[in-house]
Amino acid sequence: MNKAVDDGKLFTETVRITSIKFLSSKYVIFVGVPIDRDSFKVNNGKYYVSVKTELAVLPIDSSSQKPLEPTIGQNWIVKGIRSIQEIAEGDYVMQQHVYDSPRAIFCTLPESGAALINFIAKGSDFKGIGEVKARELWRALGKSFHSTLRTDSEESRKRLEGLLSSDSIDALYKGYAKYKNLSHYGWMSEHGIPAKVQERLFKYHQENSIDAIKANPYLLISFGMAFNKVDALAQSKFGITKDDHRRLSSALEISIHNEVGKGNTYANREHITPHLKKLLNEKELVSQAFLVGYNKAQYVLNKEQGNFHPTAQFLMETVVFKRLLKLVKQKDLYDESAEAAYQYATKELPYDLTKKQVQAVLASLDNAVSCITGGAGTGKTTVLRTTLRAYFNLGFMIHAVALSGRAAQRLHESIGFETMTIARLLRNEPISPSSEQSLHVLVIDEASMVDLPTMYRLVTKLHPSVRIILTGDPDQLPPIGCGKVLADIVESKLIVNTTLDIVKRQEGATGIPEYSKQINKGLIPAYLSIGNIYFHETAASDIANVCSKLYQQSASNSRILAATKKMVADINRLTQTQHNPDGSVLQFEMNGELFYQNLRLNDAILFTQNNYDKGIQNGSLGTLSSVKPTNTHYGVVTLDTGSEIKITQDVLDCMELGYCITLHKAQGSQFPRIIVALQNSRIVDRSWLYTAITRAEHEIHIVGSRADFEATTILQSTVHSRRSYLFDLLKSSKND
Repeated sequence: MNKAVDDGKLFTETVRITSIKFLSSKYVIFVGVPIDRDSFKVNNGKYYVSVKTELAVLPIDSSSQKPLEPTIGQNWIVKGIRSIQEIAEGDYVMQQHVYDSPRAIFCTLPESGAALINFIAKGSDFKGIGEVKARELWRALGKSFHSTLRTDSEESRKRLEGLLSSDSIDALYKGYAKYKNLSHYGWMSEHGIPAKVQERLFKYHQENSIDAIKANPYLLISFGMAFNKVDALAQSKFGITKDDHRRLSSALEISIHNEVGKGNTYANREHITPHLKKLLNEKELVSQAFLVGYNKAQYVLNKEQGNFHPTAQFLMETVVFKRLLKLVKQKDLYDESAEAAYQYATKELPYDLTKKQVQAVLASLDNAVSCITGGAGTGKTTVLRTTLRAYFNLGFMIHAVALSGRAAQRLHESIGFETMTIARLLRNEPISPSSEQSLHVLVIDEASMVDLPTMYRLVTKLHPSVRIILTGDPDQLPPIGCGKVLADIVESKLIVNTTLDIVKRQEGATGIPEYSKQINKGLIPAYLSIGNIYFHETAASDIANVCSKLYQQSASNSRILAATKKMVADINRLTQTQHNPDGSVLQFEMNGELFYQNLRLNDAILFTQNNYDKGIQNGSLGTLSSVKPTNTHYGVVTLDTGSEIKITQDVLDCMELGYCITLHKAQGSQFPRIIVALQNSRIVDRSWLYTAITRAEHEIHIVGSRADFEATTILQSTVHSRRSYLFDLLKSSKND
């Protein structure tokens, strides 16, 4: 066999698939024959085509909204750099044109009668329509075939009556729907628009996608395409000039939302201008961009302060503020029945509440919206459980949510009432009184993690009469998204907030709450190792190794936390190698071939995507408890909750090693024993270290250098540097 690679030239070929060699959730390899008129047929011994590509770059099936899996009989257009393999078979020399990760690839419907008849008759997407019926269809419809099937209407269906049964008509339209947008995908692939961007675009614009791009190519940025790539496309293919209002508007939008990406909900001109200059490349266009943005209502200008508020964030903050203010005005709700309920709730407590805890319970019963805040070990759980028992005695329906599944489970164990994730609540029917007598209270736990968009969705999901209790620690790591809702509420002092700041010492105290309190104040503890806190002076190059060895000392109780994805990956690989070197490897069979995943029996597992049908969420943790494949699954993961998850292909795609996880994955959860990989990183500050330490229930190990520990403790939390208009709104109302 001889192999030659063409000299970097791009080739385009149309291929009819004759076999699928490999198909997984990520890749496909198929073989086919060229169908271009000037191509040779494979049975003449000339050549055939082999294509390997990622499923992620393929066009989207209109009916399932998933990548269109190549199947036998389909026609695909492939564009890319090819290599040629020559294979001698007897007296013939067979050529194979190989495309590995082609630059463009898309499926296309045949246009000619013979090809279209063959495609429908042999295609699995057109059940019940054989070659005879397919020929009759082409004979009856001819050139109007595509226009008849493109729109599924009563009028178009009438043209098919008498030719096909009602079931076959349904099958025809259903099958055609899968392919009807393929010409759009082909056009977009030719224009260099990535498949993922195409997928998002089609979900929104459907058949109008190409028209929408032609009207404004810069809309592609909203669907995930980089500005510089769109800008080059817009100027080269659509003749858009540098001062076009669409270009200026798009650049301004990106520059403003660059600030939103940092967690801010507004910015001033000095914050926005440098990024805008970088995009537009010409200083004189910057002022024009601000004017265009103002005329298009891309932002709301606060002339007094000179701040630019992205319109969406401005509206969200305004709505959240008004809903909270409406609840704030419902005061003096504590009456005789509330007193009786309070007495009922405290009667069964094994100990007396502290003065601050009593204040927190009464404040929550006396106000329609309230906060209970404090650090680890200050008694927030006791206050919340007591408050909710009183509300339940008053006849209120209790709703309790947290951002992550683990946090929701922990909340349930603490309060004894049903809990759920915020995502699940938002998918459910709105919380609304079914009668004038029905009463509701919603607890938002770990509220420091809740960003502005999430809070907006929550308050708009609730009936105005639903009471709200927010609990959490505003000094913990700020939300991933923009805003700092809990911190704004606490700092503004508009909403009643009880801060529990006395650590309740108990027998066998760990010292962790006191230690974390010092960190939170920016104070370096006199002793870095004390009580159940152990500091391990370690060079940066050895952090992963030390963390791995510490993990093995008590693996069943431990979790390692790190700041960066690289550190997480390094520690996971090393810990698996050292702790579980001989575990049986997870393997699975596809299309008669055996494949292996670098996951082993008894490995710690982290799930990185939501799959509510399977009972897993982004951040769920467990152990790979079986690698024995069956006809339905490849193995089993046992979650920390005890639930068993069968590993199918869609589950496998979101599984990673979970010995070490990022702090964001751990926030809202606690573990018996925590190992902190402390590194000098842009995202590591005081709130990061404070949050990491408070994830430990009984024991904590900090691995790093004393210099980095001290610098991190001194470094002010980024949550306090975020710019948030919600705070201004709450504060101004407090002062009125």
